[in-house]
Amino acid sequence: MTRPTLAQQLARQGISRRAFLKFCAATASMMALPPTMAPAIAEALGKRTRPSVIWLSFQECTGCTESLTRSHSPTVENLIFDLISLDYHHTLQAAAGEAAELAREQAMEEGGYLVLVDGSIPVADGGVYSTIAGMTNLDMLAHTVKDAAAVVAIGSCAAFGGIPKADPNPTGAKSVAALMADGSIASKPLINVSGCPPIPVVITGVLAHYLTFGSVPELDDLGRPKAFFGDSIHDRCYRRPFYDAGKFAKTFDDEGARKGWCLYELGCKGPTTHNACATAKWNMGTSFPIESGHGCIGCSEPDFWDAGSFYKPLSAPAGDVSGLAGGAIAAGAVAGAAAGLYARSQKHKAAASREKMTVDDLKD
Repeated sequence: MTRPTLAQQLARQGISRRAFLKFCAATASMMALPPTMAPAIAEALGKRTRPSVIWLSFQECTGCTESLTRSHSPTVENLIFDLISLDYHHTLQAAAGEAAELAREQAMEEGGYLVLVDGSIPVADGGVYSTIAGMTNLDMLAHTVKDAAAVVAIGSCAAFGGIPKADPNPTGAKSVAALMADGSIASKPLINVSGCPPIPVVITGVLAHYLTFGSVPELDDLGRPKAFFGDSIHDRCYRRPFYDAGKFAKTFDDEGARKGWCLYELGCKGPTTHNACATAKWNMGTSFPIESGHGCIGCSEPDFWDAGSFYKPLSAPAGDVSGLAGGAIAAGAVAGAAAGLYARSQKHKAAASREKMTVDDLKD
């Protein structure tokens, strides 16, 4: 039986062309595209059939699914019932046991489906640390991706190994990319949507992009969509002017913190973390961790759990570097700005290595 196109599906549900165009305009905005792209998105989506999506959950905490259910553009209801056919998902599906596995097998019959992977995959001791329906996670993943059109690694556990892979990694947890690289599973187009958990609209935005263009979006060197991971949180943070002025909170409840000063000295990893938190935000665009008063912990970067204390700064703050700006240090804000400029010139090195910068780094 031929699947209906999205336009046919929406028409059956009584959704007007006008409402669909409004949805496409919101989708364009979410994907960092101009509003003029809305008609093109509507045309592309209207002609596409709803793809079958298989969501596999392995070593994870269900936080990524919880995040998905809080998406507002599109909502999870729009996503599941209008845009895609979510045929297998351990947490959201009603079926269980043999019926659930039959749904997965049937979804694979036509090929060309999307596989969404949530959680890392244990391979130590034969992968016995996590099994589903009598299969190890690795066996289920290898079997499922063989005829897939593309794979999306949802969350830092699937994208980079995440917390399960943290030292000493007793289960031998691996990411999807690592398994493709060593030949354990078939190599497929892969999109990493990292974060612990990822931002809800980033998950649905990536799926909407694939549905619109039928291809993987432009990716960064870690396989993440540049539309959402192209800039650091630091570069988009509303506290950035305070960083440039050398104004840093010393504790989470001091006067500087109450005035919204930069949380760099309190361990914020925003300068070396790439994500859309500062722009897309959370809870329907309400806020994000830094806006709520806590520094970024770098959860969308590889090995963030082993990258050092969440409360130790990546580099020394401007005020502690005596000599950096010479006599200008006495000028306060001027010295802070000079130190800020120099620290920014060093941040790419820190981002690449995920190593903490020191006072000596700034004095070189």
